[in-house]
Amino acid sequence: MSLLRAQGLRRRYGRRLVVDVDALEVGRGEVLAVLGPNGAGKSTLFRLLLLVEAADEGRIFLDGREVRPGDREARRRLAGVFQRPYLFTGTVTDNVEYGLRARGLKRREREARVAELLALLGIESLARAPVNELSGGEAQRVALARALAPMPELLLFDEPTANLDVTVRRRFREDLARTIRTQANAAILITHDPADAFALADRIAVMEEGRIVQTGTPEEIVLRPATPFVAAVTGAELLGGGRVVACEGERVMVAMEIARGAGPRLAGIAPDGAALPPGTPVTVAYRPEEIALALPDEVEAGACNRVPLRVAALVPAGGMVRIRLEGDVSLTALVARHAVEVLGLEPGREVVARLEASALRVFPAR
Repeated sequence: MSLLRAQGLRRRYGRRLVVDVDALEVGRGEVLAVLGPNGAGKSTLFRLLLLVEAADEGRIFLDGREVRPGDREARRRLAGVFQRPYLFTGTVTDNVEYGLRARGLKRREREARVAELLALLGIESLARAPVNELSGGEAQRVALARALAPMPELLLFDEPTANLDVTVRRRFREDLARTIRTQANAAILITHDPADAFALADRIAVMEEGRIVQTGTPEEIVLRPATPFVAAVTGAELLGGGRVVACEGERVMVAMEIARGAGPRLAGIAPDGAALPPGTPVTVAYRPEEIALALPDEVEAGACNRVPLRVAALVPAGGMVRIRLEGDVSLTALVARHAVEVLGLEPGREVVARLEASALRVFPAR
């Protein structure tokens, strides 16, 4: 049985339907990520599931029992960590033990629980620190410790890493993954960052304009996106202006249209159940890290999905380099710095981009 299950949730602000979720559930021992761009309705969904805001329609069940805002028993079993943590005036310890005091735990029990959580999150040295002197990352850890202190069954997070800098975010994400697994029965993570979802979740629900458009494991979402939106929100690039020239099962051959006539032909895979007869306008999705680059004289003649292009720009991205390629189509490749050096890549250099057919997803154009 699911720990938490929502059915037919609808929430309107004026005439705007912000949340329109037919079904969503998280099981015991599971971490579910709700992934979508800003404005998708994720934070409103967070408040509905946390029972701090009422839905206009729909039902929420906790362990099979219907619950609503104002249900004190249900609220004691849930804990939320907001995007911008609000900490009470006082010390770190004052904040973390707040919920324990409210539940009447004795002083010795409170002290032991607070010490356990501060050590778990690596902030034991801050026990007596005033909260107004904390950094953003420290404040986020204190908010997490406070939420965990009463040992809730379900943790809900709203953009837990959004306000952290890159180095703090990486470390916090690692600590969060460990903490979720050891301190709660289940968790729901609201995020716009695919890195959070891939690192922390067992399943991902992709949200678009208030609706859940696909749910699956991280691998399923990345390898078999159901729509161009799902592909793009998980890091894929999109190519428009193609038409199907042949289709055999799930394998599709697409001719890319360019201003001066026929462009390159690309073989890809259609989404499950899609009907793509010849002539269908399509959008092709690919992931930049799956493009392999080679020099023109190093490519086997007749190889599938080989596209002659030239380097337009190189943009460093940590240990990788994003390379913008132009020609009959425009592509973006993400390659290691070493490969850039070996191939002698620079603006104007002629190259061949290669992609496996299994790495391209072909969708009907909207």
